[in-house]
Amino acid sequence: MSGIRTLGDALPDEIARVTVILGHYVEIGPAGAPGAMMIRASLDRATRAAARGDIVAMIQALEDLKGYTE
Repeated sequence: MSGIRTLGDALPDEIARVTVILGHYVEIGPAGAPGAMMIRASLDRATRAAARGDIVAMIQALEDLKGYTE
């Protein structure tokens, strides 16, 4: 099997990865609140896109989540 990943595999993996990053922002406390708010919004968009099965929104959400680094 090749290393090609489907959108259905990649998006949940990115959601999980960014959820860990969100935890770091929450641990920071009030200083991390603005970043945590942005991350939560991105995660919300991603989960709603996945739930709807909206392929275009899922691709956009995946690219958005990839922008978050630890």
